Amino acid sequence: MVRLLILVSAVAVASALVPAAFPTFFDQPALPFGPPLRGPLQGPLQEVLSYNQLDYALPHGARFDAGAYDPSRNVFTGLELTRDRIFLAVPRLYPGVPSVLNVVPRNSHTPNPPLVPYPGWEWQSPDGLGSNCSGLVSVYRMRADRCNRLWVLDSGLTNSLAGFVPVCTPKLIAFDLATDRPVRTVVFPRAALRPSSLLTNLAIDDAGPHADPNCDRLVFYMSDTAVAGIVVYDSGRDVVRRVSDLAMYPDPDFGSYTIAGETFALMDGIIGLALSPDNRQLYFQPLATDKLFSVETAALRDFSAGEGQQLPVTLVGRKSSAGAGLAVDRRTGRVYFAPVEQNAVAFYDPASGAQGVVASDEARLQFAAELRVDDAGDGALWLLSTRFQKYFLNTVNSREVNLRLIRIPLHPEHVIHARSTTNATIGH
Repeated sequence: MVRLLILVSAVAVASALVPAAFPTFFDQPALPFGPPLRGPLQGPLQEVLSYNQLDYALPHGARFDAGAYDPSRNVFTGLELTRDRIFLAVPRLYPGVPSVLNVVPRNSHTPNPPLVPYPGWEWQSPDGLGSNCSGLVSVYRMRADRCNRLWVLDSGLTNSLAGFVPVCTPKLIAFDLATDRPVRTVVFPRAALRPSSLLTNLAIDDAGPHADPNCDRLVFYMSDTAVAGIVVYDSGRDVVRRVSDLAMYPDPDFGSYTIAGETFALMDGIIGLALSPDNRQLYFQPLATDKLFSVETAALRDFSAGEGQQLPVTLVGRKSSAGAGLAVDRRTGRVYFAPVEQNAVAFYDPASGAQGVVASDEARLQFAAELRVDDAGDGALWLLSTRFQKYFLNTVNSREVNLRLIRIPLHPEHVIHARSTTNATIGH
Protein backbone atom coordinates (compact mmCIF):
# COMPACT_ATOMS: atom_id res chain seq x y z
CA MET A 1 0.00 0.00 0.00
CA VAL A 2 2.50 2.49 -1.18
CA ARG A 3 3.16 4.77 -4.13
CA LEU A 4 3.06 3.56 -7.72
CA LEU A 5 6.17 1.75 -8.86
CA ILE A 6 6.29 0.32 -12.39
CA LEU A 7 9.10 -2.10 -13.21
CA VAL A 8 7.67 -3.80 -16.25
CA SER A 9 10.82 -5.29 -17.78
CA ALA A 10 12.04 -6.99 -14.60
CA VAL A 11 8.57 -8.26 -13.74
CA ALA A 12 8.05 -9.65 -17.22
CA VAL A 13 11.18 -11.74 -16.82
CA ALA A 14 10.02 -12.99 -13.43
CA SER A 15 6.62 -13.95 -14.82
CA ALA A 16 8.24 -15.89 -17.64
CA LEU A 17 9.96 -18.13 -15.09
CA VAL A 18 6.66 -19.41 -13.67
CA PRO A 19 5.10 -22.55 -15.22
CA ALA A 20 1.88 -21.47 -16.91
CA ALA A 21 0.09 -24.71 -16.07
CA PHE A 22 0.74 -24.54 -12.34
CA PRO A 23 -2.49 -25.25 -10.42
CA THR A 24 -4.06 -22.26 -8.71
CA PHE A 25 -5.15 -21.72 -5.14
CA PHE A 26 -8.73 -20.87 -4.42
CA ASP A 27 -9.98 -21.15 -8.00
CA GLN A 28 -13.59 -21.91 -7.10
CA PRO A 29 -16.29 -19.23 -7.58
CA ALA A 30 -16.82 -16.59 -4.93
CA LEU A 31 -18.67 -17.99 -1.93
CA PRO A 32 -21.88 -16.63 -0.39
CA PHE A 33 -22.01 -14.37 2.64
CA GLY A 34 -21.17 -15.87 5.99
CA PRO A 35 -23.81 -16.00 8.72
CA PRO A 36 -24.77 -12.65 10.28
CA LEU A 37 -23.22 -11.69 13.59
CA ARG A 38 -25.54 -11.50 16.58
CA GLY A 39 -23.04 -9.71 18.77
CA PRO A 40 -19.34 -9.43 19.51
CA LEU A 41 -17.26 -12.61 19.41
CA GLN A 42 -20.00 -14.80 17.89
CA GLY A 43 -19.84 -16.82 14.70
CA PRO A 44 -17.01 -17.72 12.30
CA LEU A 45 -16.27 -14.02 11.74
CA GLN A 46 -16.04 -12.37 15.13
CA GLU A 47 -15.85 -8.58 14.97
CA VAL A 48 -13.62 -7.53 17.83
CA LEU A 49 -13.44 -3.88 16.74
CA SER A 50 -15.33 -1.94 14.08
CA TYR A 51 -14.94 1.72 13.21
CA ASN A 52 -16.61 4.05 10.75
CA GLN A 53 -13.43 6.08 11.14
CA LEU A 54 -10.46 5.86 13.46
CA ASP A 55 -10.66 8.00 16.58
CA TYR A 56 -7.80 8.83 18.95
CA ALA A 57 -7.72 9.35 22.70
CA LEU A 58 -6.65 12.97 23.15
CA PRO A 59 -5.49 14.34 26.50
CA HIS A 60 -8.27 16.10 28.36
CA GLY A 61 -8.98 19.48 26.80
CA ALA A 62 -6.59 18.96 23.86
CA ARG A 63 -7.61 19.50 20.24
CA PHE A 64 -6.02 18.60 16.93
CA ASP A 65 -4.30 21.42 15.09
CA ALA A 66 -5.69 22.28 11.65
CA GLY A 67 -4.77 19.56 9.15
CA ALA A 68 -3.37 17.22 11.79
CA TYR A 69 -6.33 14.83 11.60
CA ASP A 70 -8.25 13.83 8.49
CA PRO A 71 -10.37 10.77 9.37
CA SER A 72 -10.89 9.89 5.70
CA ARG A 73 -7.12 9.27 5.42
CA ASN A 74 -6.57 7.13 8.53
CA VAL A 75 -6.46 3.40 7.77
CA PHE A 76 -4.69 0.72 9.80
CA THR A 77 -2.32 -1.72 8.12
CA GLY A 78 -0.43 -3.36 11.01
CA LEU A 79 -1.59 -5.62 13.84
CA GLU A 80 0.18 -7.28 16.75
CA LEU A 81 -1.35 -9.12 19.68
CA THR A 82 -0.08 -9.61 23.21
CA ARG A 83 -1.90 -11.20 26.11
CA ASP A 84 -3.48 -7.94 27.25
CA ARG A 85 -3.15 -5.47 24.37
CA ILE A 86 -3.82 -4.98 20.67
CA PHE A 87 -1.32 -2.86 18.74
CA LEU A 88 -2.40 -1.08 15.55
CA ALA A 89 -0.22 0.71 13.01
CA VAL A 90 -1.68 3.59 11.01
CA PRO A 91 0.93 4.72 8.46
CA ARG A 92 1.02 8.18 6.96
CA LEU A 93 -0.20 7.30 3.48
CA TYR A 94 -1.64 10.82 3.27
CA PRO A 95 -1.50 13.97 5.40
CA GLY A 96 -3.78 14.03 8.42
CA VAL A 97 -2.61 10.99 10.42
CA PRO A 98 -1.93 12.10 14.01
CA SER A 99 -0.55 8.85 15.46
CA VAL A 100 1.16 6.01 13.56
CA LEU A 101 1.51 3.47 16.39
CA ASN A 102 -1.40 2.82 18.73
CA VAL A 103 -2.77 0.44 21.32
CA VAL A 104 -6.15 -0.59 22.70
CA PRO A 105 -6.95 -3.03 25.52
CA ARG A 106 -7.48 -6.61 24.47
CA ASN A 107 -10.49 -6.83 26.77
CA SER A 108 -12.15 -3.43 26.80
CA HIS A 109 -15.35 -2.51 28.64
CA THR A 110 -15.87 0.19 25.99
CA PRO A 111 -16.93 -1.03 22.53
CA ASN A 112 -14.53 0.13 19.81
CA PRO A 113 -12.34 2.23 22.11
CA PRO A 114 -10.38 5.18 20.70
CA LEU A 115 -6.79 4.45 19.75
CA VAL A 116 -4.17 5.40 22.32
CA PRO A 117 -0.83 6.51 20.83
CA TYR A 118 2.02 4.22 21.82
CA PRO A 119 4.16 4.70 23.77
CA GLY A 120 2.77 8.26 23.98
CA TRP A 121 1.90 11.39 22.04
CA GLU A 122 5.47 12.64 22.39
CA TRP A 123 6.59 9.93 19.93
CA GLN A 124 4.19 11.11 17.20
CA SER A 125 5.52 13.98 15.09
CA PRO A 126 2.90 16.13 13.32
CA ASP A 127 2.41 14.72 9.79
CA GLY A 128 5.79 13.01 10.21
CA LEU A 129 7.58 16.22 9.32
CA GLY A 130 9.10 16.95 12.71
CA SER A 131 12.86 17.32 12.89
CA ASN A 132 13.27 14.82 15.74
CA CYS A 133 14.17 11.56 14.01
CA SER A 134 14.24 9.69 17.29
CA GLY A 135 10.42 9.65 17.19
CA LEU A 136 8.08 7.77 14.86
CA VAL A 137 7.52 9.03 11.33
CA SER A 138 5.35 6.34 9.70
CA VAL A 139 4.83 2.75 10.79
CA TYR A 140 3.27 0.00 8.69
CA ARG A 141 3.92 -3.00 10.95
CA MET A 142 5.43 -4.12 14.24
CA ARG A 143 6.14 -7.51 15.81
CA ALA A 144 6.56 -8.80 19.37
CA ASP A 145 9.32 -11.25 20.22
CA ARG A 146 9.11 -14.03 22.83
CA CYS A 147 11.04 -11.87 25.33
CA ASN A 148 8.21 -9.34 25.73
CA ARG A 149 9.59 -6.68 23.42
CA LEU A 150 7.76 -4.91 20.62
CA TRP A 151 9.89 -4.24 17.55
CA VAL A 152 8.57 -1.30 15.53
CA LEU A 153 9.69 -0.74 11.93
CA ASP A 154 9.64 2.99 11.11
CA SER A 155 9.74 3.64 7.35
CA GLY A 156 11.12 7.16 7.89
CA LEU A 157 8.94 8.74 5.20
CA THR A 158 5.54 10.35 5.09
CA ASN A 159 2.69 10.78 2.60
CA SER A 160 3.67 7.61 0.73
CA LEU A 161 0.58 7.88 -1.51
CA ALA A 162 0.67 11.67 -1.74
CA GLY A 163 4.15 12.87 -2.63
CA PHE A 164 6.39 10.24 -1.00
CA VAL A 165 8.40 12.49 1.30
CA PRO A 166 11.52 10.98 2.97
CA VAL A 167 11.98 12.54 6.41
CA CYS A 168 14.35 10.34 8.43
CA THR A 169 16.45 7.26 7.85
CA PRO A 170 14.42 4.06 8.37
CA LYS A 171 14.93 2.46 11.77
CA LEU A 172 13.89 -0.38 14.04
CA ILE A 173 12.94 0.42 17.65
CA ALA A 174 12.44 -2.17 20.40
CA PHE A 175 10.13 -1.32 23.32
CA ASP A 176 10.09 -3.27 26.56
CA LEU A 177 6.42 -4.14 26.96
CA ALA A 178 6.76 -4.33 30.74
CA THR A 179 7.82 -0.67 30.98
CA ASP A 180 6.83 0.71 27.53
CA ARG A 181 10.29 2.21 27.25
CA PRO A 182 12.64 1.91 24.27
CA VAL A 183 15.52 -0.50 24.85
CA ARG A 184 17.18 -0.52 21.45
CA THR A 185 17.20 1.54 18.26
CA VAL A 186 18.77 0.41 14.99
CA VAL A 187 19.20 3.01 12.23
CA PHE A 188 19.84 1.27 8.92
CA PRO A 189 22.87 2.21 6.82
CA ARG A 190 22.30 3.67 3.40
CA ALA A 191 24.12 0.71 1.82
CA ALA A 192 21.10 -1.48 2.69
CA LEU A 193 18.60 1.05 1.32
CA ARG A 194 17.74 2.89 -1.87
CA PRO A 195 16.64 6.53 -2.28
CA SER A 196 13.02 5.38 -2.70
CA SER A 197 13.06 2.54 -0.17
CA LEU A 198 9.88 1.92 1.79
CA LEU A 199 10.17 -0.67 4.57
CA THR A 200 6.69 -2.01 5.29
CA ASN A 201 6.84 -5.41 7.01
CA LEU A 202 9.08 -7.57 9.17
CA ALA A 203 9.45 -11.15 10.36
CA ILE A 204 11.54 -12.11 13.39
CA ASP A 205 13.70 -15.24 13.26
CA ASP A 206 14.58 -16.29 16.80
CA ALA A 207 15.07 -20.00 16.23
CA GLY A 208 18.13 -20.00 14.00
CA PRO A 209 21.49 -21.57 14.78
CA HIS A 210 22.38 -18.75 17.19
CA ALA A 211 19.08 -18.66 19.12
CA ASP A 212 19.34 -17.88 22.81
CA PRO A 213 16.82 -17.57 25.68
CA ASN A 214 17.37 -13.80 26.03
CA CYS A 215 16.47 -13.00 22.40
CA ASP A 216 19.78 -11.21 21.92
CA ARG A 217 20.54 -12.88 18.60
CA LEU A 218 17.43 -12.23 16.57
CA VAL A 219 17.45 -11.97 12.79
CA PHE A 220 14.97 -9.62 11.10
CA TYR A 221 13.68 -9.89 7.53
CA MET A 222 12.12 -6.63 6.30
CA SER A 223 10.31 -5.97 3.04
CA ASP A 224 11.26 -3.03 0.84
CA THR A 225 8.01 -2.65 -1.05
CA ALA A 226 8.86 0.32 -3.28
CA VAL A 227 12.30 -0.91 -4.42
CA ALA A 228 11.67 -4.63 -4.26
CA GLY A 229 14.01 -6.43 -1.88
CA ILE A 230 14.54 -7.77 1.63
CA VAL A 231 16.69 -6.04 4.24
CA VAL A 232 18.21 -8.57 6.66
CA TYR A 233 19.46 -7.51 10.09
CA ASP A 234 21.34 -9.78 12.53
CA SER A 235 20.98 -8.19 15.96
CA GLY A 236 23.55 -10.48 17.58
CA ARG A 237 26.32 -9.41 15.23
CA ASP A 238 24.83 -5.97 14.47
CA VAL A 239 25.20 -6.45 10.72
CA VAL A 240 22.78 -5.72 7.89
CA ARG A 241 22.54 -6.72 4.25
CA ARG A 242 20.16 -6.34 1.32
CA VAL A 243 19.00 -9.03 -1.10
CA SER A 244 16.64 -9.02 -4.04
CA ASP A 245 15.04 -11.38 -6.53
CA LEU A 246 12.75 -10.97 -9.53
CA ALA A 247 10.02 -12.75 -7.58
CA MET A 248 9.88 -9.75 -5.21
CA TYR A 249 8.82 -7.32 -7.95
CA PRO A 250 5.21 -6.48 -8.84
CA ASP A 251 3.58 -8.07 -11.87
CA PRO A 252 1.87 -5.48 -14.12
CA ASP A 253 -0.81 -8.04 -15.03
CA PHE A 254 -1.99 -7.97 -11.40
CA GLY A 255 -1.60 -4.28 -10.52
CA SER A 256 -5.31 -3.44 -10.91
CA TYR A 257 -7.86 -4.48 -8.27
CA THR A 258 -11.66 -4.43 -8.22
CA ILE A 259 -13.23 -4.66 -4.77
CA ALA A 260 -16.96 -4.17 -4.18
CA GLY A 261 -17.32 -2.54 -7.59
CA GLU A 262 -14.47 -0.05 -7.17
CA THR A 263 -11.27 -0.37 -9.21
CA PHE A 264 -7.84 1.07 -8.48
CA ALA A 265 -4.28 0.40 -9.61
CA LEU A 266 -1.24 0.01 -7.36
CA MET A 267 2.04 -1.59 -8.42
CA ASP A 268 3.44 -2.66 -5.06
CA GLY A 269 6.29 -5.13 -4.69
CA ILE A 270 7.03 -7.50 -1.82
CA ILE A 271 4.88 -6.86 1.23
CA GLY A 272 3.60 -10.12 2.75
CA LEU A 273 6.09 -12.00 5.00
CA ALA A 274 5.71 -15.04 7.25
CA LEU A 275 8.16 -17.63 8.59
CA SER A 276 7.62 -21.39 8.50
CA PRO A 277 7.33 -23.07 11.93
CA ASP A 278 10.97 -24.24 11.81
CA ASN A 279 12.10 -20.81 10.53
CA ARG A 280 13.87 -22.44 7.60
CA GLN A 281 11.62 -20.84 4.99
CA LEU A 282 10.41 -17.27 4.63
CA TYR A 283 7.13 -17.06 2.72
CA PHE A 284 6.66 -13.83 0.81
CA GLN A 285 4.50 -12.18 -1.81
CA PRO A 286 4.32 -8.86 -3.62
CA LEU A 287 0.94 -7.16 -3.53
CA ALA A 288 0.69 -7.08 -7.33
CA THR A 289 0.91 -10.78 -8.11
CA ASP A 290 -1.11 -13.99 -7.96
CA LYS A 291 1.91 -15.93 -6.70
CA LEU A 292 3.18 -17.03 -3.30
CA PHE A 293 6.92 -17.68 -2.92
CA SER A 294 9.36 -18.94 -0.31
CA VAL A 295 13.10 -18.56 0.19
CA GLU A 296 15.51 -20.43 2.43
CA THR A 297 16.41 -18.29 5.44
CA ALA A 298 19.91 -19.81 5.57
CA ALA A 299 20.62 -18.00 2.31
CA LEU A 300 19.19 -14.74 3.63
CA ARG A 301 21.43 -15.01 6.71
CA ASP A 302 24.57 -15.59 4.62
CA PHE A 303 26.28 -12.24 5.22
CA SER A 304 29.37 -13.39 3.31
CA ALA A 305 27.36 -13.39 0.08
CA GLY A 306 27.05 -10.21 -1.96
CA GLU A 307 23.89 -8.37 -2.90
CA GLY A 308 23.89 -10.16 -6.25
CA GLN A 309 23.48 -13.54 -4.55
CA GLN A 310 21.26 -16.00 -6.44
CA LEU A 311 18.58 -16.78 -3.88
CA PRO A 312 16.94 -20.23 -3.65
CA VAL A 313 13.42 -18.95 -4.30
CA THR A 314 10.58 -21.44 -4.70
CA LEU A 315 7.17 -20.87 -6.21
CA VAL A 316 4.83 -22.25 -3.54
CA GLY A 317 1.67 -21.71 -5.55
CA ARG A 318 -0.72 -19.34 -7.29
CA LYS A 319 -3.77 -17.60 -5.90
CA SER A 320 -7.01 -16.41 -7.44
CA SER A 321 -6.00 -12.75 -7.01
CA ALA A 322 -3.51 -10.43 -5.37
CA GLY A 323 -3.15 -10.06 -1.61
CA ALA A 324 -1.14 -8.25 1.06
CA GLY A 325 -1.16 -10.19 4.32
CA LEU A 326 0.37 -13.59 5.10
CA ALA A 327 0.36 -15.60 8.32
CA VAL A 328 1.57 -19.05 9.34
CA ASP A 329 0.05 -21.22 12.04
CA ARG A 330 3.15 -22.47 13.83
CA ARG A 331 1.24 -25.47 15.23
CA THR A 332 0.09 -26.84 11.87
CA GLY A 333 2.35 -25.14 9.31
CA ARG A 334 -0.63 -23.84 7.36
CA VAL A 335 -0.11 -20.62 5.40
CA TYR A 336 -3.01 -18.14 5.47
CA PHE A 337 -3.59 -15.49 2.83
CA ALA A 338 -6.41 -13.23 1.66
CA PRO A 339 -7.20 -12.90 -2.08
CA VAL A 340 -8.50 -9.34 -2.17
CA GLU A 341 -10.87 -9.65 -5.11
CA GLN A 342 -12.65 -12.61 -3.51
CA ASN A 343 -13.16 -10.86 -0.13
CA ALA A 344 -12.02 -14.05 1.53
CA VAL A 345 -9.38 -15.76 3.65
CA ALA A 346 -7.84 -19.03 2.49
CA PHE A 347 -5.12 -21.45 3.56
CA TYR A 348 -2.51 -23.74 2.05
CA ASP A 349 -0.87 -26.66 3.88
CA PRO A 350 2.67 -27.22 2.50
CA ALA A 351 2.94 -30.63 4.17
CA SER A 352 -0.20 -32.20 2.68
CA GLY A 353 -0.98 -29.96 -0.29
CA ALA A 354 -4.46 -29.35 1.13
CA GLN A 355 -5.99 -25.94 0.70
CA GLY A 356 -9.32 -24.29 1.30
CA VAL A 357 -11.39 -21.25 2.13
CA VAL A 358 -11.58 -20.33 5.80
CA ALA A 359 -14.12 -17.52 5.43
CA SER A 360 -15.76 -15.43 2.72
CA ASP A 361 -17.82 -12.29 3.25
CA GLU A 362 -18.52 -9.66 0.61
CA ALA A 363 -19.11 -6.90 3.18
CA ARG A 364 -16.77 -7.63 6.07
CA LEU A 365 -13.65 -8.97 4.34
CA GLN A 366 -12.88 -6.17 1.91
CA PHE A 367 -9.10 -5.94 1.59
CA ALA A 368 -7.57 -7.86 4.48
CA ALA A 369 -4.35 -5.89 4.86
CA GLU A 370 -2.90 -7.90 7.74
CA LEU A 371 -3.23 -11.46 9.04
CA ARG A 372 -1.93 -12.69 12.40
CA VAL A 373 -2.20 -16.07 14.14
CA ASP A 374 -2.62 -15.45 17.87
CA ASP A 375 0.40 -17.28 19.25
CA ALA A 376 -0.07 -15.47 22.58
CA GLY A 377 -3.59 -16.82 22.98
CA ASP A 378 -5.66 -19.67 21.59
CA GLY A 379 -4.22 -19.73 18.09
CA ALA A 380 -7.15 -18.02 16.36
CA LEU A 381 -6.61 -16.11 13.13
CA TRP A 382 -6.99 -12.32 13.42
CA LEU A 383 -7.12 -9.86 10.54
CA LEU A 384 -7.53 -6.21 9.67
CA SER A 385 -10.30 -5.65 7.15
CA THR A 386 -9.75 -2.15 5.77
CA ARG A 387 -11.83 -1.34 2.65
CA PHE A 388 -8.55 0.08 1.40
CA GLN A 389 -10.00 0.77 -2.05
CA LYS A 390 -12.11 3.54 -0.54
CA TYR A 391 -9.14 5.20 1.14
CA PHE A 392 -7.16 5.01 -2.08
CA LEU A 393 -10.01 6.44 -4.19
CA ASN A 394 -11.12 8.90 -1.48
CA THR A 395 -14.66 7.49 -1.43
CA VAL A 396 -14.87 6.76 2.30
CA ASN A 397 -18.38 7.18 3.73
CA SER A 398 -18.22 8.10 7.42
CA ARG A 399 -21.74 6.69 7.94
CA GLU A 400 -20.53 3.15 7.14
CA VAL A 401 -18.28 0.73 8.98
CA ASN A 402 -15.00 0.90 7.09
CA LEU A 403 -12.43 -0.67 9.40
CA ARG A 404 -12.71 -3.96 11.26
CA LEU A 405 -10.58 -6.14 13.46
CA ILE A 406 -11.86 -9.68 12.96
CA ARG A 407 -11.11 -12.90 14.81
CA ILE A 408 -11.63 -16.31 13.16
CA PRO A 409 -11.35 -19.46 15.30
CA LEU A 410 -9.24 -22.00 13.43
CA HIS A 411 -11.48 -25.05 13.64
CA PRO A 412 -12.02 -27.64 10.85
CA GLU A 413 -15.72 -26.79 10.58
CA HIS A 414 -14.83 -23.27 9.42
CA VAL A 415 -13.09 -24.56 6.27
CA ILE A 416 -15.64 -24.30 3.49
CA HIS A 417 -13.80 -26.06 0.68
CA ALA A 418 -10.51 -27.87 0.26
CA ARG A 419 -8.57 -29.70 -2.42
CA SER A 420 -5.01 -30.85 -3.09
CA THR A 421 -2.24 -29.48 -5.27
CA THR A 422 1.48 -29.82 -5.81
CA ASN A 423 4.47 -27.48 -5.58
CA ALA A 424 6.78 -26.22 -8.30
CA THR A 425 10.16 -24.50 -8.25
CA ILE A 426 11.13 -21.38 -10.15
CA GLY A 427 14.06 -22.07 -12.41
CA HIS A 428 16.63 -19.33 -11.83
